[in-house]
Amino acid sequence: MDKIMNLVEETEKEIQEQIQEIDKNCMINSKKVLDAFRHYEISETHFQSTTGYGYGDIGRDTIEKVFAEVLGSEDALVRGQFISGTHALTVTLFGLLRPGDTMLSITGKPYDTLDEVIGIVENESSLASFGIKYEQIDLIDDDFDYQQITKALQEKKYKLIEIQRSKGYSTRKSIPIEKVEKVIQQIRKISQDVIIMVDNCYCEFVEEKTPVEVGATVMVGSLIKNLGGGIAPNGAYVAGTHEVIEKVAERLTVPGEGREVGPSLGMNKDLLQGLFFAPSVVASSLKTAVFTSRILEKLGYLVEPKYNEKRVDIVQNIIFQDKEKLIKYCQGIQSASPIDSNALPTPWDMPGYTDQVIMAAGTFIQGSSIELSCDGPIREPYIAYQQGSLTYEYGKLGVISAILNMNSEE
Repeated sequence: MDKIMNLVEETEKEIQEQIQEIDKNCMINSKKVLDAFRHYEISETHFQSTTGYGYGDIGRDTIEKVFAEVLGSEDALVRGQFISGTHALTVTLFGLLRPGDTMLSITGKPYDTLDEVIGIVENESSLASFGIKYEQIDLIDDDFDYQQITKALQEKKYKLIEIQRSKGYSTRKSIPIEKVEKVIQQIRKISQDVIIMVDNCYCEFVEEKTPVEVGATVMVGSLIKNLGGGIAPNGAYVAGTHEVIEKVAERLTVPGEGREVGPSLGMNKDLLQGLFFAPSVVASSLKTAVFTSRILEKLGYLVEPKYNEKRVDIVQNIIFQDKEKLIKYCQGIQSASPIDSNALPTPWDMPGYTDQVIMAAGTFIQGSSIELSCDGPIREPYIAYQQGSLTYEYGKLGVISAILNMNSEE
């Protein structure tokens, strides 16, 4: 134990420059949020709830204006009726694509939970079952294949281009906003009409700019990730042009009613308070990730990103190349969780995934990955995908627990 605590102290001294940069970014994003709250004169009136149809929900409608301003978009749809980020992406795709259309992913295959949505894995309710085609262009050395993208757009008409910024269950690097901006500029030289949709899950408030601020048509994210601040009980957002948001709203609810319906059911205060805390909570998650990266690297494990590399999202990869190490690390994270610390996570056949998955998530909100959690598919090279932490102190305690658990039999 003394050896590990000495290593912790040594690690914290080494990461001070990164911690300071995270704090600077937190201040910038905090000001964005505060300015939006002040602009729309948020008051207790906006905490009020609606039921049933949800007509005239002033709080809900104002929250969407606040999110749009914070994210730099023309409009936004922020609803508890979205079950998850995957659900919001699904509703967006079904809202914007029609039979005969083709969508193109330019970051390779999307996250596993979209396989059946798109029809990569057969499902009678998929986009493919409605005659919507899918193509993909893989990344090259963690960057866009500009030549292939240009060729594809010159030869064929696509309705929608999808960009997934975070790595998902893959070994690639996540995509920084500078690269997103560059590829959007390249796309717009060829096509002004194609919809550019960015899966922005895990990325909010990590950098200063958002995808819509650099030219994306629409971006999507979950509220049990970054922007919910660990307080939002569920939900997701879609932010982009007014035209796109209207179409997505009509797919979420009912054509002809769209965003006018959808009760807030007491969530308004949680969504506002979650957004208010989000810059600070994201900063805590990033500090935990930097600490994890450095201390695991010092222990001899491969990590991505390294502690001093630019961060794009709150996800930290630890490449164990050992199935048992992956399992024991996740179990150690679970044992230091505030909820279900007595549970022992084991690999299981999780719906929506092709491999067995181990998932440690002792969270106040089920599935919340802005809270400290760690998971990974049981496949080589046995990577743990760690994310979140409501505070840096709790994150550090979780990582120490995981390291001790890995070494308990040595």
